[in-house]
Amino acid sequence: MVILGIDPGTAITGYGVVSHEGNHLKKIAFGVIRTTPDQEMAERLSQLYKELQEIIVKYAPEVVAVEELFFNKNVRTALAVGQARGVIMLAANNAGLKIVEYTPLQVKQAVVGYGRAEKLQVQEMVRMLLCLTELPKPDDAADALAIGICHAHSRKLNGNLGERR
Repeated sequence: MVILGIDPGTAITGYGVVSHEGNHLKKIAFGVIRTTPDQEMAERLSQLYKELQEIIVKYAPEVVAVEELFFNKNVRTALAVGQARGVIMLAANNAGLKIVEYTPLQVKQAVVGYGRAEKLQVQEMVRMLLCLTELPKPDDAADALAIGICHAHSRKLNGNLGERR
């Protein structure tokens, strides 16, 4: 199964594509989609949509795993991330893909085994689980890979319980 993990944002959206077959995880690709603050919000969201469509076509994932929006004290940031999440879900839905969502706590728990893990711990586990020679950079791409790994682990658990996520 090919999983597209996404760490949403308007300035930087991280993506990570992982393959999960049996007990094997493999990195296919990772990176970021960047927009600039001098662009109008509609233009930024349109760019995000177009680049995400290209990633979906190129890597043909079977599922898109997106990080859920966590409460943010900065309402403006939370609204912008919410808009980016909407565009991400629209692109995935329009491509006919299944969409699953995970909280940051669930991602850390699935990747590190501890829901309050530090960012560096998550990155190191991503590196180890995907047999990478160095930590994936930038942070947004590493987070996206972690989200993809989280789905792979959750999928396996749910399959063992006779459930589908």
